[in-house]
Amino acid sequence: MSRTSYFRIIVYISAFFVLQSSTFPSPIEKAVALAHQEIWKKFVDQFGIVNGYVGETPTPEDCSIGRPNFIGWRSPISDGAFFTGLYLTAMCEKAQRSGNKTDRGKAKQLANGLLRCASVSDVPGFIVRGVGTDGQCHYPVGSTDQTAPWFLGLYRYLKSGIPNETERQLVASKMEEVADALDMNDWKLPCDGIFKGQYRDDLKDKRFLEVPSYLFIIRAMYEITKKDIWNERYKTALFEYPRGSIEQPSASDKTRLEICASGYRIDSLIFTGRNIDKSQQWIYVKNQASLAQLVLLEKDKTIRAFYQTGLTKNAKNALGIIEDYKRFDNDDTKKFGHANWREGFPIWLPQKTQADAENLLKKGDTEKLGERRDYEKSFMTNPLAAAAITALAGDKANRESIERVICHYDFSKLNLSEFFFAEVAYYSLTAN
Repeated sequence: MSRTSYFRIIVYISAFFVLQSSTFPSPIEKAVALAHQEIWKKFVDQFGIVNGYVGETPTPEDCSIGRPNFIGWRSPISDGAFFTGLYLTAMCEKAQRSGNKTDRGKAKQLANGLLRCASVSDVPGFIVRGVGTDGQCHYPVGSTDQTAPWFLGLYRYLKSGIPNETERQLVASKMEEVADALDMNDWKLPCDGIFKGQYRDDLKDKRFLEVPSYLFIIRAMYEITKKDIWNERYKTALFEYPRGSIEQPSASDKTRLEICASGYRIDSLIFTGRNIDKSQQWIYVKNQASLAQLVLLEKDKTIRAFYQTGLTKNAKNALGIIEDYKRFDNDDTKKFGHANWREGFPIWLPQKTQADAENLLKKGDTEKLGERRDYEKSFMTNPLAAAAITALAGDKANRESIERVICHYDFSKLNLSEFFFAEVAYYSLTAN
């Protein structure tokens, strides 16, 4: 064989393998594509809001009397703004990378869902958890977990280049409207309906659960509006000692900037009796996402270093529980009774207080509800949330660990929509 012929064979073989690698998706690409398919097939409702699971949507009557409870806990719409906001951050990254019209359309759909969550109540600043069958009815109690992702998702949408100018102005205007209302409330989150005039959570709280989110929101509002008042609030807030919480009324002995650098485990002092690594990882994804955005927005190297320290600590801690994915069996057949939540929560009682609503959650029929929800929460939701927290830190050294978690699950068999964290993790990782 001549040297020229040999060279040609080598070229053909190399070209063949390049073609194969570009034609056939990798295991991680297949896994993410399946997760995406299942989210949109089962969990995104007609209004563009990500529901928690497939089950009967609450009716106006359910919302008006508080069934299964006035917070909406364990109903399919209990975390709509929370899930939609975080999922929108991933969807924007996907759409920007693909340039695909369908992906851009899905991002717009989610953004419209978030706008709806801020438009169906007559209480300024109230972000609803989701909407019932008529697209308007909702439960009267929100939370930090709904409000902070609402801002994260819409901010990322504004920065994506996806909305046209008219849409941009609509989103920016709504964000400013909500932020102004919250500022008027001194950043306590309002309720409506039966609890109108009351509050649920406080963005000026000293918990890590609130601190990075509060700083991100006021800094993002400066970025959006260019109004100096928002930058002044941000610069002041950095070095304030935030006020206490219901659990610990005394003010913090750390500034907000120091709390950001401490990481989420500082809340172990507040969530006494809970292992927040094992049970609460999923609610801290929004805080890690807030820190990641603050790193991008902050120009001062000293301040930015505090945020980066928090990001790194959170990722290190999250890595410690990622391996819990190995305890999840894709062929598990435990009962998921929440799909029939009316049967699972057969007892209904009038609720005069938010505490009454929380207590009603304890009236569920454990036999009818089954064990599958908690199983998925522990060994699917939490490891994937940990993967998202790790990916948001931007350390590419952890890529293999993150991809192993995502590739483990058969997303077509899951009942909870919380595997959307797989897309959050993947697109955070590839964005770095």
